[in-house]
Amino acid sequence: MKSAVTVALDPCFAAGPFVFHDLPTAVEQAKQLGFDALELFPGDPQSLPDPAALGGLAVSAVGSGAGWVKHKLSFTSPDADVRRKAKQFVRDLSVAAARFNAPVIIGSMQGRWGDGLTRDEALGWLAEALAELGDVPLLYEPLNRYETNLICTLADGVDFFTRFGLTNVKLLADLFHMNIEEADMAAAIRSAGSHVGHVHFADSNRRAVGGGHTDLGPVLAALNDVGYAGYLSAEVFPLPDSVAAATATMTAFRQFVR
Repeated sequence: MKSAVTVALDPCFAAGPFVFHDLPTAVEQAKQLGFDALELFPGDPQSLPDPAALGGLAVSAVGSGAGWVKHKLSFTSPDADVRRKAKQFVRDLSVAAARFNAPVIIGSMQGRWGDGLTRDEALGWLAEALAELGDVPLLYEPLNRYETNLICTLADGVDFFTRFGLTNVKLLADLFHMNIEEADMAAAIRSAGSHVGHVHFADSNRRAVGGGHTDLGPVLAALNDVGYAGYLSAEVFPLPDSVAAATATMTAFRQFVR
């Protein structure tokens, strides 16, 4: 497994769970601490930096969160034009992310059902969007119940992929969301198996691993058991500050992985 740390590249993410909010500082600290990659969250597709600015670091993934947070775009909006713009946003983002050979994360842009929109309608529109982006490497993130009511567990994600025949999408297993929704995080990972394509490495309170009560041993054992060899990416709050959060993450990574 490889290590990554998150970087927010737009002011719309000022209050979000991202370790760094300044790219030069992120590059300097990530290299100093020994991270393999950065995970980038731009405000727009054109805001992704030139690869040369990363100092040789890889990009684990590119987040599409600004599609919702900044632009209010969703794959499950009742407005067909909003859905169209949402798909174009992700496609444009994927073109920019291709420079780093990085997948695009679908999290908050998945939306939710209600207010006259049924769950089946929402899932149908979501599946339609993911299928239309079939040539784009995507990571789908089940979110906790307070952020979506569509798909909240890894098992629900696998069922969704199977129901709609989605083969271009992998699951993003976010340990913070899983701590809320999964009865047994390790068992959920084992059941999802090869569908797991990315991991957000966070403790139960969205602080760096070690700052909450999640028992990481069984989780990492499960990831090893299913042959996961991707990134453990720290999507955590910069508490007490960015460098401390990054340092704690790398300490945990070396404890559990290396």
